[in-house]
Amino acid sequence: SYFLKDLNGVLPIISPITEPAVGYGAAVAGLYFIAKEADSEIGYQKPDIAGIAAGYTANGTWFAGGGYAGFWKKDKVRYRGVLGYGDINLNFYSNLTNKPREFNMKSFFLLQQSTVRLKDSNFFLGGKYVLSKIDTRFKRESGLPDIDPRDIELWNSGLSIITEYEDFNNVFSPTKGKRIHLSYDQNLELIGSTKNWGKLNFFSQFYFPVNTTWVPAFRINAHLATGDTPFYARPYVDLRGVPALRYQGDLTVLVETEQLINIGKRWGLVGFTGVGTAFNNLEDMKAGDLVWNAGGGFRYLIARLFGLKMGMDIARGPEDWAVYVVFGTSWLK
Repeated sequence: SYFLKDLNGVLPIISPITEPAVGYGAAVAGLYFIAKEADSEIGYQKPDIAGIAAGYTANGTWFAGGGYAGFWKKDKVRYRGVLGYGDINLNFYSNLTNKPREFNMKSFFLLQQSTVRLKDSNFFLGGKYVLSKIDTRFKRESGLPDIDPRDIELWNSGLSIITEYEDFNNVFSPTKGKRIHLSYDQNLELIGSTKNWGKLNFFSQFYFPVNTTWVPAFRINAHLATGDTPFYARPYVDLRGVPALRYQGDLTVLVETEQLINIGKRWGLVGFTGVGTAFNNLEDMKAGDLVWNAGGGFRYLIARLFGLKMGMDIARGPEDWAVYVVFGTSWLK
């Protein structure tokens, strides 16, 4: 804690990548904490964080990029900026055959986001701009699925409206409070997108400590695609132990709970489970497979001054096991 605060320290992270969609690998990151003096009115001030990261996995996926998270004007303004490039190998599951088709996605990505606190409340209002250039290639032996030909080489340029309520007791590893987020993303040909498409996003996280030992938490997520959404951008069921893009649809919903049991000042054990499903389209509202996960892990309070925890989870989904290294919260958004 004091190294990061008083010496403006860099926290190095070497983390295994175990996302089932891309296979085993490793990521290396450096996070630079920019500490601030305590304020006479609000006391402790959240530090700004700058970071760079790169990673590689067994299936040839690699990425590199950097970002900055700022809490400005006594946390009245929150900023997030990300710039990165990825060469990613994934599987696409066609709704017609449900068989995996391997594809490669080369993606340049830029994000600029800012939200403003409304007076002295816990409500935030803001916006986001995302620019990406994505080139997609399906492996010849996998065959080309029935998708929009424009999805092969695509510029996405979109604006978002963000509304949010957040009263967490800690920005890194919360143990009390709630976050309720509603936003709408719209990509527009008018500002450089290849085609018009959007997404309505809702997610919420709730932490209800029973006492200092037991901290139950819950989340509810829902995502709705609008317009001519690219195949890789359709919502998918996002649960630990479930590969990314495995269960997609125009609408996805999920619920998950995580139970933290503190067994000391720094150590804790967690257990979690959840369910979700994807609706292929909104016309018949027919739900797909009921997707589930379950697992457990541990947390260690690595920087007590910041309330920052790290740990590891082992998760089981419908098809396989996965291991995750957790920095902060496993529900980071």
